[in-house]
Amino acid sequence: MKIEQLKDLLKKFDANIIYDADLKKKNWFNIGGKTKVFFKANELKDLVEFLKTLNNREKIQIIGAGSNLLISDETYDGVIIKLGKNFNRLSILNSNMIISGAAVLDKKLSDYAANNGLSGLEFLSCIPGTIGGAIKMNAGCFNKEIKDILLSIQALDKTGNILTIPVEKINFEYRKNNLPEDLIFLSASFRGLPKDKDEIKKTIIKLKNQKDKNQPTNIKTSGSTFKNPINKTSKKVWELIRESVPADISFGVLVKS
Repeated sequence: MKIEQLKDLLKKFDANIIYDADLKKKNWFNIGGKTKVFFKANELKDLVEFLKTLNNREKIQIIGAGSNLLISDETYDGVIIKLGKNFNRLSILNSNMIISGAAVLDKKLSDYAANNGLSGLEFLSCIPGTIGGAIKMNAGCFNKEIKDILLSIQALDKTGNILTIPVEKINFEYRKNNLPEDLIFLSASFRGLPKDKDEIKKTIIKLKNQKDKNQPTNIKTSGSTFKNPINKTSKKVWELIRESVPADISFGVLVKS
């Protein structure tokens, strides 16, 4: 649709819309061009109404913390949606289940679990990004992935219909899943195991120290550049790259070139 038509169609959402929005400040690398429409959805009802009003007339993409994004310099001919404050909530259910909004930072969920004496989510403290993004790519580290702690997700399709999907219905693989591309994750429930809070926090510190030794943490990166081999018995990508470098060539020079 032409921009003037969109403005007329979406005028009731003007308070939360930026037209011709610059995306450079919406991602960690501060790169990219603009988008025709940028919509920040603070309430579920607003998001549902927005999608139903739009009625699939435009392409839609969701962004979270922008920690794993490379955005083109070309203008995105569609709508970018970012989930706001009411998708950033956490709560405990039945003493060992955590309900997390999709916009919650991974680290925030890990800390919340620790403060409530629930273990199993410590690895999330080392993953930049939001829970929505973590589910999308089955994020993980230190031999744990989102699928290992996930119970169910709540999502919207792009026509505004709300769905609840148990983890048993999702086929997770290494850094991906089989969920439809048009789903917008709203929230998720996670299983925690009761444990002493101090022990959980010690584990978090141990994982963070281990990450600090192996990866730069004082600058913004998108994590690993390459996927590791799917076969768990295979060597890590960094090991394979290092072994492929001739002994008389500096690894640093090779990467630089």
